[in-house]
Amino acid sequence: MFTEQAWTRTERLQRAIVELPFNTELAAGTLSPERFRFYLAQDARYLVGFGRALAIAAARADDHDEVAFFAASAHDAVVEERRMHQSYFARFGMSEPDLAAIGTSPTCLAYTSYLLAVAQTGSYAELVAALLPCFWVYHHVGTDILNRQHGENPYREWIETYADEGFGEAVAKCRAAADRTFFTVDSDTRERMFAAFQQATEYEWLFWDSAWRLETWPTARFRN
Repeated sequence: MFTEQAWTRTERLQRAIVELPFNTELAAGTLSPERFRFYLAQDARYLVGFGRALAIAAARADDHDEVAFFAASAHDAVVEERRMHQSYFARFGMSEPDLAAIGTSPTCLAYTSYLLAVAQTGSYAELVAALLPCFWVYHHVGTDILNRQHGENPYREWIETYADEGFGEAVAKCRAAADRTFFTVDSDTRERMFAAFQQATEYEWLFWDSAWRLETWPTARFRN
């Protein structure tokens, strides 16, 4: 199975993601509002690019169930997730000018650009493999953090969103699509699937790490 092998190949990275300072403090409820606001801003922008890549996957899928899954996921990423973000923007006192002032981080731009590049130039199999970490890694992290909860946590509702059964079902469908596709392609494409999964998982690590560092463009000081 592709998914079992892909997870085994990235096992050390998966552990490192869970242990990142951002996720450790998110679990403890001690993450600073500034870092969480920065993360929200980047995640909102990421989801637009992710939604576009999902829509392309729906258009390229040759399995009716996968067409339906990726189309629905594209809608959820752009509409439903955005609605959830808006509620958190209000809760954490973020206005549209505040959001614009944060700007798009280098990591956010790189991750979305990578997904869209795979969507445009890679095979459908590679695209599914590249999309899977956003589903699977998020659910894994959300479940791990939820299991570590003790007492009140201002971020509990956010954590529960990615640890709930509904999101788990989406993970299962994306994994099934990757496994089914894996058995329909040649050995070279299979290796490219593993490479795409690895790369996207590395971007997941970078995304949380960049939020912890409040990542900015080092070249911003040269802008007029």
